[in-house]
Amino acid sequence: MRPDALILAFDTSAAHCAAALLQGDTVLAQAEELMAKGQAERLIPLLEEVLAQGGRRWSDLDALAVGTGPGNFTGVRIAVAAARGLALGLDIPALGVTTLEARAHGLPRPLVVAEDARRGAFYVQTFGPDTAACLSETIPEGPQHPPLFPLAEAIARVAAKCAPEGPPSPFYLRGADAAPPSDPPPVILDVD
Repeated sequence: MRPDALILAFDTSAAHCAAALLQGDTVLAQAEELMAKGQAERLIPLLEEVLAQGGRRWSDLDALAVGTGPGNFTGVRIAVAAARGLALGLDIPALGVTTLEARAHGLPRPLVVAEDARRGAFYVQTFGPDTAACLSETIPEGPQHPPLFPLAEAIARVAAKCAPEGPPSPFYLRGADAAPPSDPPPVILDVD
């Protein structure tokens, strides 16, 4: 990607709707709203507000970047589906970045990133200086560093260093919390 590429990044993988507009190394605008639900309805208006605050239009974008999880099953699907649809409509690439990669961006390595997975569990990933990232079952003790960047900005910064590899996909580490409906299926009548 060009060093001065204009990237609109967003994430709805948790109880928030977040977006950032990055050109090169400069953040032109960003926003994050905490919300337990309603991300699907709020995402596109929030993206339009961030573009307006940055003085840019949809047609100015070079790429989209989206948080692919792990996180809330529905939230991840909202953002990834929006990124894929917008990328098709705008004819630009969409790049997926895991929230764990984004949280690790710019921090000293080796590093362990842990995200609350709710229900007393954590998503954990280790990042070594010379090794590929891998999942870990334990969190080693050591100094703690807060993320250097807000989540959507970090997603944009990671994506700026990546080459597009096809449409983004959700990064799920556990199944959906949703249960199938308990109502009986409809009866199909044979009308002869």
